[in-house]
Amino acid sequence: MHLRSHRTLACAVLGALALVTAAAANPALGTGGHASIVDLAPPNIVFVLTDDLAWNLVQYMPQVQKLQQDGVTFTNYTVTDSLCCPSRTSILTGKFPHDSGVFTNSGSDGGYATFNSKGNEPLTFGVQLQALGYATGFMGKYLNGYQPADLHVPPGWTRWDVAGNGYPEYNYDLNENNTIVSYGSDPSDYLTNVLSRKAVAFINQQAGAQKPFLLELATFAPHSPFTPANQDLDKFPGLTSPRTPAYDTLPTNAPSWLASNSALTQAEKDTMDTNFRKRAQAVQAVDRLIGNVRAALVNNGISGNTYVVFSSDNGFHMGEYRLTGGKQTAFETDIRVPLIVAGPGVPPASVRNEIVENIDLNPTFQRWAGGTVGSAVDGRSLHTLARGDAAPNWRTGALVEHHGPTTLADDPDLQTVRNGNPTTYAALRTAAYTYVEYSNGDREFYDRMADPYQLTNAYAQLPAARQITLHDALNGLKNCHNHDACWTAGHVTA
Repeated sequence: MHLRSHRTLACAVLGALALVTAAAANPALGTGGHASIVDLAPPNIVFVLTDDLAWNLVQYMPQVQKLQQDGVTFTNYTVTDSLCCPSRTSILTGKFPHDSGVFTNSGSDGGYATFNSKGNEPLTFGVQLQALGYATGFMGKYLNGYQPADLHVPPGWTRWDVAGNGYPEYNYDLNENNTIVSYGSDPSDYLTNVLSRKAVAFINQQAGAQKPFLLELATFAPHSPFTPANQDLDKFPGLTSPRTPAYDTLPTNAPSWLASNSALTQAEKDTMDTNFRKRAQAVQAVDRLIGNVRAALVNNGISGNTYVVFSSDNGFHMGEYRLTGGKQTAFETDIRVPLIVAGPGVPPASVRNEIVENIDLNPTFQRWAGGTVGSAVDGRSLHTLARGDAAPNWRTGALVEHHGPTTLADDPDLQTVRNGNPTTYAALRTAAYTYVEYSNGDREFYDRMADPYQLTNAYAQLPAARQITLHDALNGLKNCHNHDACWTAGHVTA
């Protein structure tokens, strides 16, 4: 037998043993009820994480729509905080902000420095999958405050091509495995395109080495300043930001941080229209990146054994609730974002409506790699949902946690009252409603079945017993601290 065939067979046997061992050690992992040849070899994972991409941009991304046709769309996927660093921390570690200690982008309760000081660096899925024999790559945006000049490659990453201030897409540095490489303003230096080229090279290399891999591609697009690639500057002429029923409208009984916002000015509307068009243009390069990556998987004969995952760290409002462009709120515009998965055993053009969160990605990646999910992870593997299996006892409530208002000038997401800069809050979101408690005593309750655009804060009309039940359910999630406890707290009946 040829040496290459020996390697392939050995990889398949080891992968099967890893899955059997993991399932025996932790029955909660399961096998998804689908035994197939792809379960015998460790699958590859490509994770595309965008920055500030809201659901309303997916309609301009044909490759993302193709991914939906080929896989599963999670319609009730939310983030633990609609802000970059805490959300990315939850993705990397599988922990809520109250367990990771990362609530903001900078200062004593957020950013890269806090991420490290709280002991999160050894807990990422990069470390976990590398220990399982995976080649691991991270390209693009890591965490707010990380700088290439620090010449630090965190543990768990075989390939590291990471920027600090990559938001303008030009004139940035990359730490390329502890070598600083500067990029300029030439069209070929456009960061999203650079990431695309590096991703294809990584895939080609690992496919040639017959080694399973995980690759995270974390784009800065479409974060402000909303810089498109040169080839996309003329796309979507006349496009304006969506005018939903929430546009330029305050909810009734709005919380105090929002209540003083007056109607949008014409100048503000014009700026948001321009910026929305630029956002749609900026995601064209992200869409091409996805197409290039999937083509590389096909060309290397490994597309059938590779999960491709697409998501965003948070959403983005543009005019809703009289807020100019921004995030950080508990409104659907900000917390509910795309999660689309295609790969082995995933039914095409399928939809899952269960309540899932970004804390679920870490255990999902571990499960796919044949690992055992540790008790310190707050999230739950999405493997069975992705494979189309029934999940009658799935969680019913998701937690959102936010510290504010943000005032530090070094925060790239610093927002004014006009953009939206909420005071500290925690929120409970189910498939039917959103309940928010602010540290100053304000409360919100939106029945999204009757009020999908969240225009009527009905908290004051709730019976006192219901108010108490909601508070207790939210408290249960705020105070859970491990895999089992958070799973139990997520079964909300309020």
